[in-house]
Amino acid sequence: QNDRERQLYREVSQRVSAAIPGVDVLALEITGNERFRVYVDHPAGVDHALCERVTRVLRPYLDRYTLDVSSPGLARPLRKPAHFRQAVGQRVALRTPERKRLRGEVVDAGERAVRVRTDTEEIEIPYEQIVRGNLIDEG
Repeated sequence: QNDRERQLYREVSQRVSAAIPGVDVLALEITGNERFRVYVDHPAGVDHALCERVTRVLRPYLDRYTLDVSSPGLARPLRKPAHFRQAVGQRVALRTPERKRLRGEVVDAGERAVRVRTDTEEIEIPYEQIVRGNLIDEG
């Protein structure tokens, strides 16, 4: 599923970026057999009208999938090195194939890996091993 999700993310991201300048496809999560959710962001913010525009751009997928388009919200998805660089000093929840729930503070975000301090250790995790990553909403 992880490979399918990455492939779908690449397709969707290219399609949306080409059609709607300024929209950043932050993440795509397959949430069921024929369902996926796309998280988008835009410098001017994300409103219902933008979500509708993204859905129209992704219309070709509607014959195979049910699709949700969402703003990043407070538990913002983290997928790219740039996302992790913006999260330095903040608490995150990560999932890798080996570790289902890793929570800690982002200490550093380099080119290939992110360094996270948990309650018990400081660990470096290569980006390609991260299955899911999100900010932890501490509000």
